[in-house]
Amino acid sequence: MSFPWISKAKVILSALAVLALAAFSADNALALYPDRIVKIVVPFAPGGGTDVIARTLAQEMAKDLGASVIIENKPGAGTIIGTQTAATSEPDGYTLLMGTFANAVNPSLNPKLPYDPRKDFAPVALIARSFNIVVVNPDSPIKSIADLIAAAKAEPDKLSYGTFGTGTSAHLAGELFKNMAKVNLTTVPYKGAAPAITDLIGGQIQVMFTTVASAASLIAGGQLRALAVTSAERSPAFPQLPTVAEAGVPGYAAESWYGLFAPARTPADIIARLNKSAATAVQSEAFKRLGVNEGLVMVARPPEELDRYVRGEEERWRKVIQDAGIRIE
Repeated sequence: MSFPWISKAKVILSALAVLALAAFSADNALALYPDRIVKIVVPFAPGGGTDVIARTLAQEMAKDLGASVIIENKPGAGTIIGTQTAATSEPDGYTLLMGTFANAVNPSLNPKLPYDPRKDFAPVALIARSFNIVVVNPDSPIKSIADLIAAAKAEPDKLSYGTFGTGTSAHLAGELFKNMAKVNLTTVPYKGAAPAITDLIGGQIQVMFTTVASAASLIAGGQLRALAVTSAERSPAFPQLPTVAEAGVPGYAAESWYGLFAPARTPADIIARLNKSAATAVQSEAFKRLGVNEGLVMVARPPEELDRYVRGEEERWRKVIQDAGIRIE
């Protein structure tokens, strides 16, 4: 004689046992995290600003997490190769991405990205913001932003500015300036900051919207003249320099930034642990020194703030890119 209700009860009990085991395993994994090496993918070659910041972050987070944190450099295709590597990694907290300005502009520059910036990543922490500096040759008659605007209006298209490549912060900061100041400047792309600065010093180009790291020592040595910073507020690193907005282009602001991301579906508890570790890391002496050298403003806020910040950056730069007709296929 069979009792159907007994069979059903066995099925229910088995299902509950499986769910309980799964919950226990998940909780156990979170309790042990991290129990192996954590990797931060940097979508740039070693030695650049993003790499230096990521390595300092990894060093300090390792102390807090009690596990090794290493850097994997995956340069190429305007950060797309490294970013895709992180997007397709297991969502377990052991592979992260050091995101940058490129994450906010690539969707507008390239409509055929092999990943979805919104769906394939979970924000962890906005680590820091930085700015560019508007610089000219020290022998140039241009001594202020007002002079630059006047010269560009007097001789449209005669003045040129150097960039590190299409879609970089140096490029789009210049495009935003052209748009807001209502001037024409000829864009000259280079394969990095060094050759562009060499030509600026040599007089082949007239102006650059370059990074602090690439220009600070040259400004101090008198090889470049700084006109203004591109941030919304004055920088403690260059308190004597006005912002571009103060100097003649109201509302202008162009920032670079660094944010930590994880693959989508990474458990919320792991995201919270990583966010806490990042916040501790940026308070370290190593990061304070880095902040001065790289012109950084440390942030390390909750994941939600990184998400809001990137959405705002995407929207702002989308308009600049569309108005300038910039595309990378």
